[in-house]
Amino acid sequence: MNCFRGFLALSFAFVWATTTFLTGPAKAQDTSSGNKSDQWIHVRVESKEDRGEIVRVNVPIEMAAKVLPAIHDQNLHDGKVRIDGVKMNKDVDLRAILDAVRSSRDGEYVTVQSHENNVRVAKNGGYLYVQVTDKGEGSKATAKDGEKAAAAHESKVEIKVPMKVVDALLSAGKDELDIVAALKALSAHGDTELVTVKDDENTVRVWVDSKNVSD
Repeated sequence: MNCFRGFLALSFAFVWATTTFLTGPAKAQDTSSGNKSDQWIHVRVESKEDRGEIVRVNVPIEMAAKVLPAIHDQNLHDGKVRIDGVKMNKDVDLRAILDAVRSSRDGEYVTVQSHENNVRVAKNGGYLYVQVTDKGEGSKATAKDGEKAAAAHESKVEIKVPMKVVDALLSAGKDELDIVAALKALSAHGDTELVTVKDDENTVRVWVDSKNVSD
C-alpha cells in the first residue's frame, strides 16, 4: 500500500504547509473580530485519550498566502513544496498521476478492498475524493481478540479537494506543488470540507469557511 500512502501524502501537502508553519502567527491573530467574507482554514485535532485534549488552529488564507513565500524550511520554499520524497518509487510519478486524474472525465479510478486496506480514489462534480481505511492493525487484532478489537484499530481518512485547487497545485514546476496558488484557489472556492481522519487515538478535521473561529 505504499503507493496509496504516497498519494495521500500528496493530497495533504498544502494543508501541512499552511498549518505547520503558521501556528504561531495564527495564535497572535485577533479572532474576536474581522472581515467575515475572508476565508479561513481550520484544523481541529481531538484526542481520544483520558485527558481528551483538543487543539484548534485557525489561519486566515489571505495571511497564509502572504507569509508562506517568506518561509524556507526543508522542502518548503517560496510558497512551494518539493515532492521528491512523496514519490512512491523511482518508476512512479505522483504528479503525473494527479495530472492524469485532473484532465480525465468523472469516474471512480481506484477501488481496493483487502484485509488490510480499503481505498477509493474518484473524481466527481469538480472534486477529487480519496478515501482510505487502514485495517492493518485490526487484522492482527482479529486473530487474537475478535472482530470488536479489530474495529477499534481502524484508521479512516477522507480527503475532498476541489479540482481547481488541484490545478493550482500543479501550476508549479516539476516535482513541486504551488501551495500559495492552491490557497488562493481554495479561498475563491468558498466553504468546503478538506480532510477528516479518525482512528483510535485522534479525530482530525480540516476545513475552510468564512468564520474566524473554529467549531
